[in-house]
Amino acid sequence: MIPFDYRRAEDAASAVALVTGHPEAAFLAGGTNLVDRMKLGVAEPAMLVDISRLPLDTVDVQADGRVRIGTNVRNADLAANTHIRLRYPALSQALLAGASGQLRNLATTGGNLLQRTRCVYFQNPSTPCNKREPGTGCSAVDGYTRYHAILGASEDCVATHPSDMAVALAALDAAVVVLGPGGERVIPVSDFHRLPGTEPQLDTVLAHGELVTAVELPPAPPRSAYRKVRDRASYAFALVSVAAALELEDDDAAVPVIRDVRIALGGVAHKPWRALQAEAVLRGAEATDANFRAAADAELRQARPLGDNGFKLPMVRNTLAAVLRDLTGVPAPDAGAAGTDHPEGPDGPRGTGWEDTTP
Repeated sequence: MIPFDYRRAEDAASAVALVTGHPEAAFLAGGTNLVDRMKLGVAEPAMLVDISRLPLDTVDVQADGRVRIGTNVRNADLAANTHIRLRYPALSQALLAGASGQLRNLATTGGNLLQRTRCVYFQNPSTPCNKREPGTGCSAVDGYTRYHAILGASEDCVATHPSDMAVALAALDAAVVVLGPGGERVIPVSDFHRLPGTEPQLDTVLAHGELVTAVELPPAPPRSAYRKVRDRASYAFALVSVAAALELEDDDAAVPVIRDVRIALGGVAHKPWRALQAEAVLRGAEATDANFRAAADAELRQARPLGDNGFKLPMVRNTLAAVLRDLTGVPAPDAGAAGTDHPEGPDGPRGTGWEDTTP
């Protein structure tokens, strides 16, 4: 462990001033990601500013239906919050899928948004990594890519963002409240994280010293859900995940029409991936399995799979269709039919991380 200075912030403004005034300072909340990176030698902050005791730990329901979540709200508390469970099930489901119970008891809302990739090359200081050390190259491009991006990657970085919570927030149209030296600003969560481009070391649009103080949710959508596909049932990052929020024209119609829909994908890009092409196909369309798959195909036309992760294409298609069927009540097609979720069907064999092991 490298030596570092430690300061406990008295309030949000002083925390911002401390970090802004030191180019190698970092905020410390739950520490579930930052401390791990420090132990690996991936992060070496010269000063830690502890914000964990700041009174930013409440979930406040506003009169207009919006919800404000403080940056220090623990993942376990947010997932268990009655209003979140009932009105924003996608968010609660994502949090419960995100980590072990011990980690959820410590991890915070702001820290979850700011966690960095779990790419094996990023976490190994002995390998070149543009995200860890810009200009050294990307070891993953010609390496092991099972967990890596199929959307929005660049030749400089193919890593994926690890957060489950952030994927749900993207589908829910949340916004991130940020305090900086110049005051407060509000950033749509879909604009908060960056694609790698030529600067993969920049995960978000935050300037040094800006502090996430809250996340704001708009009034709840009528229906939302989150599903995660992973290698094992506990404490594993997503191979693919899907969050969706939608509204139907007529809930009681034999074949309902989708009035509005928002979809975000996880495990496929450097940021939670808002599936805008899929949304465009579905708005105004009938809720059918064929339309769900057509929407997924429209989104995946821009995908560029790597050597080890081509299985993510049918996995996205099938997971997205399954989530939308659950939300609309559309029955699943026969297991043996072409293009269905059957793991031994035409989309791919078993043994490729296909099985949905979400508890």
